[in-house]
Amino acid sequence: MSLTLQQIAESFSGGQFDKVYENMSESIIWNVIGENSFVGKEAVIDNCQQVASYFNAVTTIFKTGNIIADNNRVAIDGTAEFVREGKRVSYVWACDVYEFNDRKELEKITSYCIQEKK
Repeated sequence: MSLTLQQIAESFSGGQFDKVYENMSESIIWNVIGENSFVGKEAVIDNCQQVASYFNAVTTIFKTGNIIADNNRVAIDGTAEFVREGKRVSYVWACDVYEFNDRKELEKITSYCIQEKK
């Protein structure tokens, strides 16, 4: 079953990266504003796998706030709480903007992440 653009975006924002790989353009760009930029499908998948490893090492609680979809773009905001041994390790407010090409391939992701200061 093929995913809608919104389902692709929701899967990525929810850390279910492996559901999205087949929907990525070979020339995808993922910009994590103020942190890093990943260019090309291989680089994006490599980073997704590193992030997924971290998610698997902690209890991850994602909460979606808003989803806005318009033509070939989807924006999702929400929070992510990371807990280890019953204690909050990190808390992040995030907004991801997804852009798709005319073949419905994910072509660009722009991520804005604000980490709670301790």
